[in-house]
Amino acid sequence: MPETCDTLIIGAGHNGLVCAAYLGMAGLKVKVVERRPVEGGAAVTEEFHPGFRNSVAAYTVSLLNPKVIRDLDLAAHGLKVVERRALNFLPTEDGRYLLTGEGRTKAEIAKFSAKDAENYDAYGAELEAITDVLRDLVLEQPPNLVQGWNARSFREALRLAFVGKRLRKLDMERQRALLDLFAKSAVDYLDRFFESDPIKAVLGFDAVVGNYASPYTPNSAYVLLHHCFGEVNGKKGIWGHAIGGMGAITQAMAKSARAHGADIETKAGVREIIVEKGRATGVVLDDGRTIRARAIVSNVNPRLLYERLVPDTALPPAFLARMKHWKCGSGTFRMNVALSELPNFTALPGRALADHHTAGIIIAPTLDYMDRAFDDARKFGWSREPIVEMLIPSTLDDSLAPKDQHVASLFCQHVAPQLPDGSSWDQHRDTVADLMIATVDKYAPGFKQSVIARKALTPLDLERDFGLIGGDIFHGAMTLDQIFSARPMLGYGDYRSPLAGLYLCGSGTHPGGGVTGAPGHNAAKVVAGDVKRRR
Repeated sequence: MPETCDTLIIGAGHNGLVCAAYLGMAGLKVKVVERRPVEGGAAVTEEFHPGFRNSVAAYTVSLLNPKVIRDLDLAAHGLKVVERRALNFLPTEDGRYLLTGEGRTKAEIAKFSAKDAENYDAYGAELEAITDVLRDLVLEQPPNLVQGWNARSFREALRLAFVGKRLRKLDMERQRALLDLFAKSAVDYLDRFFESDPIKAVLGFDAVVGNYASPYTPNSAYVLLHHCFGEVNGKKGIWGHAIGGMGAITQAMAKSARAHGADIETKAGVREIIVEKGRATGVVLDDGRTIRARAIVSNVNPRLLYERLVPDTALPPAFLARMKHWKCGSGTFRMNVALSELPNFTALPGRALADHHTAGIIIAPTLDYMDRAFDDARKFGWSREPIVEMLIPSTLDDSLAPKDQHVASLFCQHVAPQLPDGSSWDQHRDTVADLMIATVDKYAPGFKQSVIARKALTPLDLERDFGLIGGDIFHGAMTLDQIFSARPMLGYGDYRSPLAGLYLCGSGTHPGGGVTGAPGHNAAKVVAGDVKRRR
């Protein structure tokens, strides 16, 4: 007899685990199946060299929703997040630097422009007002576009009215700024406030994180805004580190899900979704086993779901044609390196642990530099002068490396998701990894010699290992046509799919990418309501 449950979740990434915990809280029998040998998806911690452990793909904490942390009682399940001692460190090409963080940002900006320092408060106040309003929408199902006039369309109209009511809390000038953030480039938005390159680069970096685009690309300002939703330990706009790495987050989530009755099975990949009489009724695993469920919930990239797991005949042709053009690819090349010592930056010399070593270290001195990096990647496959954000989490967490040694995360951009000459990323991994290390070495001479070991993940590796198509860390580009009610498609923005009984709970749904837990939270409410009504 096949195994049965109320809800089956495909993928034990963080959103799948969050969804499982909430469905368990709702009294449903929950089963989670995961292809990899460990829970966590892209938010895992692994040893990549003897004695050196680090977050493998996802690498820093801020966007994890406070309600999810509270509801799943993640602290009780072992999660501890510490703040960076400084927020960001940006060395410039002329040997100066900008070091931002609580109580220091304005004075640092003033080194480059007194006018920019004066304008910084206005910039922060505008973004804070907007993010405070949008935070409430993060944990809500977006209004779904439905045809006709019936009870369902009436409910969706009420959701739209709720959104309008929230936005009316912003005065007219703030509403105009919100439109700017959704439609304009990061450059256009930042130019309203600032004139100096370093502050625009520090802030504009968020617009290209996970976004295969130039900061001059329209709509890139929204990606900047998306990264402003976060907080750590109740402090808004702060970034931090989970003790034990990002895997500590998902291990705490898995414990919470199990505490609420969820059964999580690893090394259990899904071969196909069973469709009977126009409804998803179960899955066939790679080993041939069948599991039946009232609801199937997917925590994988929407394109991966619809192209590889669902039979074509079970989906409307027009829907399937659109999903084949679901935009994926975030231009990411991810590295972990084991270090014999801390880097010694020309702009801020010294190998002794200092605040800037705990910060997000941004190697991308201007927005024009970022623009050239994107242009390079489109033409050649990778940036000749790449964008690198380096974190050294062992400065905050001594469990990750041997005494007096360190681990560093290098989040590198821009690289093409698919190489323009048609070659495989497997042919170029080491060449590009060398370039990334040399780029850091340019600003911190001796860095290359301090590297004991490294592990590099190309976009192809990220796709093979974690199902991130084109290396897309967001499960789909965060462009205007792929956010809110249009994520993943207009008419299906409510976590339901065209196939009855099949739902989505991953980052390819509202509110999008990052380790937030919000899609899992929102999807669970929809799934639990539907399953209970069917009963």
